[in-house]
Amino acid sequence: MGIQITIRGVPEDVRDELAARAASSRLSMQEYLRRELERIVARPSVSRWLEDVHARKEAAGTRVSACSILAARDADRR
Repeated sequence: MGIQITIRGVPEDVRDELAARAASSRLSMQEYLRRELERIVARPSVSRWLEDVHARKEAAGTRVSACSILAARDADRR
């Protein structure tokens, strides 16, 4: 059995929009919100993603200059 979460103080217009989205997806509000929460946690947060990028850069031990990146970008546009 899953954990129950209660959110208090949700503005009425937000609740109405969530209910409309759930209905248009032919889902109950509970199922719609569960799926949305699962979708959110399936992707890392921006800060976590940046931490991972920095860690990979450190592990690779290489650096590409900004000039090289811009030159490659410009070459692709020709």
